[in-house]
Amino acid sequence: MSGSSPHPVALEIRGLQKTFTETAVDDLALTIRAGEFYALLGPNGAGKTTTLRMVAGLLEADAGSVSICGIDAFADPIEAKRVLAWVPDEPMIYDKLTPYEYLEFVAGLWSMDTDLARFRADTLLDQFGLAPHADERCGGFSKGMRQKVALAGALIHEPRLIILDEPLTGLDAGSARQVKSVLQGLVATGVTVIMTTHILEVAERMADRIGVIAKGRLIAEGTLSELRERASAGGITLEDIFLEIVAGANDAQTLTESAAA
Repeated sequence: MSGSSPHPVALEIRGLQKTFTETAVDDLALTIRAGEFYALLGPNGAGKTTTLRMVAGLLEADAGSVSICGIDAFADPIEAKRVLAWVPDEPMIYDKLTPYEYLEFVAGLWSMDTDLARFRADTLLDQFGLAPHADERCGGFSKGMRQKVALAGALIHEPRLIILDEPLTGLDAGSARQVKSVLQGLVATGVTVIMTTHILEVAERMADRIGVIAKGRLIAEGTLSELRERASAGGITLEDIFLEIVAGANDAQTLTESAAA
């Protein structure tokens, strides 16, 4: 090795802050390596989606910094978006377009070469099992089908960092397996995937590392084995560990608030 890091950083968050009526993200720091499958977990209202929306440039931060593959996302948002893909839990596609037309449209937004765009579209439609429906209007698709079209559109420009907010919502078992297979294949090539999910078994099986966020702060992070060692009750499943960590964080905050009262 020539002195370069064997694990370049895909995402680095420092001092990230966002307040609405209450603090949603509170001085958050997070580092995710390139080629890592990272699951960001937390109870409802923990700040997961708010954090990821700020990373994706869809929400302005009150303070802090975000670096995406070495690019300052706040100083150079357009360049940061070129290496990023964001897929929300509610797929946003155009009902009057077919999957192929939608991918063609998205590729045009990225000014992709026509032949490359066509090749990428054919590949993604095949990977997601959408090829038989490539010329059907998206308006008649189920939520799961629409989610797969949205995922394909997010991947057309070959991003290096993919952010997925509840990507398996609405997918049947077969479709979920297709999506997981595509994501694992991307990670194997060095692409970084960050996923939020309430399906803890998925995080348990797929994630290289897991972060737990509560009240806008990262309260635990590590591999499943590392988190299991941390759990004093000896939790076996990620669900056991997650519930224990969140409960412990809530108890600690209650004690702090009581002492300050």
